[in-house]
Amino acid sequence: MPDNRSFATGSFALELGGTKIGFARSFRGGSAVAEVITEKVGSDKFARKHIGPPRYEDLELQVGFGLKNELYDWIAASWDQQYARKDGAVVVSGFDGKALSRLEFVQALVTEVTVPKLDGASKDPAFLTVKLSPELVRAKKGDGKATGTIGKNEQKLFLPSNFRVTIDGLDCTKIATVDALTVKQQTVSESIGRVRDLEREVGAMEFPNLEIALAANAAETWRTWFADFVINGKNGPENEKNGKIELLSPNRQTVLATITLLGLGIYRLDDDWTGADSADKVRRVHAELYCEQMKFGIGQAKLAAPAERVVSVTDRVGSIIRR
Repeated sequence: MPDNRSFATGSFALELGGTKIGFARSFRGGSAVAEVITEKVGSDKFARKHIGPPRYEDLELQVGFGLKNELYDWIAASWDQQYARKDGAVVVSGFDGKALSRLEFVQALVTEVTVPKLDGASKDPAFLTVKLSPELVRAKKGDGKATGTIGKNEQKLFLPSNFRVTIDGLDCTKIATVDALTVKQQTVSESIGRVRDLEREVGAMEFPNLEIALAANAAETWRTWFADFVINGKNGPENEKNGKIELLSPNRQTVLATITLLGLGIYRLDDDWTGADSADKVRRVHAELYCEQMKFGIGQAKLAAPAERVVSVTDRVGSIIRR
């Protein structure tokens, strides 16, 4: 039986509903585990232990933006709380492209998606991290057949320096960083039929807060909103804002994906005085906002004109985000 705990080499072909949709950059998880249950200490002073029903660990994939839309549509539907369980498989191949093992998953839910930290000074490629929560996983030996190769479209790079933020009424032209965003779908395991059979039921959807760093000389509109929203108490639903984060291609001419932000409210605004006496240090302001709902959409829409650089050359200095 192949080891399905973690894979670090070769390629990882992802299938949904029997159709190959592309390759993941990395893959791990899917192992069967059981929790250890400790009973109360008895008269013999020893704690008795036993295991509970088995479950399967989440499958964790790192993916880019070149796969077929089935995966991105699945993510979008989950963020809209239109829960869909899907069957699929991850085929692990060696460097020769031949299948070494196959991990089939049944009735999986999208339970977590992480968008990497966006940073105008970053030069390294980044990927979405997607967790799938299955009810059943079957590990099989690979058939040795070729799984194909990673095509040019699937190698499409996303650099975390290529992004654009828009929020109603705010100056977002000099945003330097947006901390990583993790959207979580809680699940609850319930017994069905026999005690050993568990079914994953959906729970609450959790959307993260936003932590943003921007140049201090572009923070006037943010200060005005903070004063009204926090200090003056004008923080009803009518005072919340909407916005979006666009993830751009390396040439900044194509929108790879859009995260729509609904019901934004600011609750913290700090000046970062670190290095304020340095001539080449651009002073930053750090903003923290809650977000009631996020929507995910994939797209290749052409921008009307080349987007301005998010960060100037003199602004390429690391920032400190206060949590």
